[in-house]
Amino acid sequence: MNVCGYIPESINEGQGLRAVLFVSGCRHACAGCFNEASWDFEAGELFTEEMSAAILQDIINNPLLDGLTLCGGDPFFSPEECTAFVRKLRNLCPAKNIWAYTGFTFEALMRQPRLRELAELCDVIVDGKFEEERKDVSLPFRGSSNQRLVDVPASLKRGVTVEYVLL
Repeated sequence: MNVCGYIPESINEGQGLRAVLFVSGCRHACAGCFNEASWDFEAGELFTEEMSAAILQDIINNPLLDGLTLCGGDPFFSPEECTAFVRKLRNLCPAKNIWAYTGFTFEALMRQPRLRELAELCDVIVDGKFEEERKDVSLPFRGSSNQRLVDVPASLKRGVTVEYVLL
């Protein structure tokens, strides 16, 4: 897996102060995507054990962070690598929450075991492809009105997709 960026502190990719990891690679090819450069699976640099450890240490050392956001590209095109990284973070910082952005719908993620494993580790998933004709810059943490903020724990508990309510 390659990554095309890391931001140690951001307020744009989820609620609260977040570390943000941009995973390279996306096949959704949404018209109007804000980060077309991330579609290439070879963009950026290889996500090595050393990079993983450095980012984890960075997160551990920042008590102001609420959590981590996985962006892209689409992290669900690299589910095994992202799952391993998120598991390490969960073990080291169980109080941090995890957000992920994906062009897949939550329902599609739940139908595919490889993707479901990563999805179940997340607290919030911003799902659905960006649709340029439904672009709405007034929506918090998403680009088009078809995209949802999915409350993963509540959805798993209830067996239906539950939208996350911003506080």
